[in-house]
Amino acid sequence: MKKKICAALLIVMMTVASIAGCGNASSSAADNSAETVKIAYLPITHSLAVLEEAKELEEQEGIQIELVKYGSWPELLDALNTGRVDGASVLIELAMKSKEEGIGIKAVALGHRDGNVVIVSNEIETAADLKGKTFAIPHRQSSHNILLNDTLKTVGLTIDDVNVTELAPTEMPSALAAGTIDGYCVAEPFGSMGVELGAGKVLYTSDELWEDSVCCAIVLTDSFIEERPDDAKAFVDGYKTAGNNLDKETALEVSKEFFSQSEDVLEQSLEWISFDDLELTEDIYNALVEKMIEYGISDNPPAYEDFVKNDF
Repeated sequence: MKKKICAALLIVMMTVASIAGCGNASSSAADNSAETVKIAYLPITHSLAVLEEAKELEEQEGIQIELVKYGSWPELLDALNTGRVDGASVLIELAMKSKEEGIGIKAVALGHRDGNVVIVSNEIETAADLKGKTFAIPHRQSSHNILLNDTLKTVGLTIDDVNVTELAPTEMPSALAAGTIDGYCVAEPFGSMGVELGAGKVLYTSDELWEDSVCCAIVLTDSFIEERPDDAKAFVDGYKTAGNNLDKETALEVSKEFFSQSEDVLEQSLEWISFDDLELTEDIYNALVEKMIEYGISDNPPAYEDFVKNDF
């Protein structure tokens, strides 16, 4: 166990190092700032499509993407909600909450498809074994919370049957290895890290619990869309193209460039996620809304027509 904990702490330290410099641009800004789109992101595999797009558009000498890296969702949301960035790759439930609070933003595409796993300690055999145990999620307003609820529902349990704690993604693998939590669900590659450490195993993949599950979305500010409609259209079109181009080999190369995790962790992570066909349809969105209401995550989520923009 001591070896596992040491290994976990080493990986976490490397991950934290990769997040260092939060809030600083991680790619060169264009000489003409009017042609630059500032996009906030966290260093997770769920943001790979926007990272790939920045490279593709720069190589094609089109619109420039200035990637602005943050270390936590609250920091990223503050930048988005105060207009310091033009858009973000963000947990969709957090963006929906901002919209409910009057922030002018629109979701323009999915961040990815699938790509989440429910990780449990090696002692947990079924979801029923989670009763009375401690389970970590990154935020109450997240699809990871929904997936926990879906997991418990398979055996007739509810969220009241477990001890839910919010942890930073970087802390979850080591916490599982140390035995301070019994399971977690979070953005990749942190699920893969727990498996690679031998600290836990996959109980469910997201597609087994929730077909066409939604997790992250690309959002743009209303001011950016209204003031720079051509740039907004170019960004969205380029983003969807980049997603379609992200096969496993390309995704691995982009991951290795931006992230510090081992190749084994990244390869495993990419087995669970895809980036093709990233349009956020009304059917997919409404299924998300139903789950948010069912599990008490939101009483009044924004309507599709008020929050999602596909007509560029």
